Amino acid sequence: MERINKYLSAIGICSRREADRMVEAGRIKVNGEIASLGTKVCDTDEIVIDGKLITKQKTNTKDILLAFNKPVGIVCTTTNNQGTNTVVNYINYKERIYPIGRLDKDSCGLILMTNNGEITDKILRSANLHEKEYIVKVNKSIDDEFLKKMRSGIYLEELDRTTNKCEVTKIDDKTFRIILTQGLNRQIRRMCKACNRNVVSLKRVRILNILLGDLKTGEYREIKGAEKEALYKILNS
Repeated sequence: MERINKYLSAIGICSRREADRMVEAGRIKVNGEIASLGTKVCDTDEIVIDGKLITKQKTNTKDILLAFNKPVGIVCTTTNNQGTNTVVNYINYKERIYPIGRLDKDSCGLILMTNNGEITDKILRSANLHEKEYIVKVNKSIDDEFLKKMRSGIYLEELDRTTNKCEVTKIDDKTFRIILTQGLNRQIRRMCKACNRNVVSLKRVRILNILLGDLKTGEYREIKGAEKEALYKILNS
């Protein structure tokens, strides 16, 4: 018997974090009963998500890892409860995969897709302080005060959290590069708002050692070979 979040991650349905969110929203039933965070399951249990029976038997599938250049307007969820414009539907991959973390609907750029729950959890674990790099354009000029405040950490009242110190580099009058080691909800947009600026465009260009590079919007590529080995080495160190 395994906790339901671990089980769903192991069979490639979603990450543990995503499973917890679905459980809290009452979207998962086990043997006809609404699941709780502490529910334990096994292969013989009937598990239903959003009314759909999922595969119970664990299968030895190929370890899939993709880099996808998400367009603006696509939602990083695994179900259609926010409409059909989900990242999973957009890619329409031949095997079940899901996004590692999120990139909000109004943002674009790099998102990783996988069927590997263990790798997902390692990347998302906040204590690991994994780097994610973004190019951001705002509606007002960037000055030294803005850069200093963004780098130093900003208290976000809506989340009751102070952001970690981070790297921020000016690119031009209204554009900057930022490297984060945490993933608070709409963090960059909230940080900019606290500095009296609104985000015009936000593009993620790197996750750990994986670069967006010249991957075109709406396209994906398989991460393999030395690039994949380097990523797994970082995650297992």
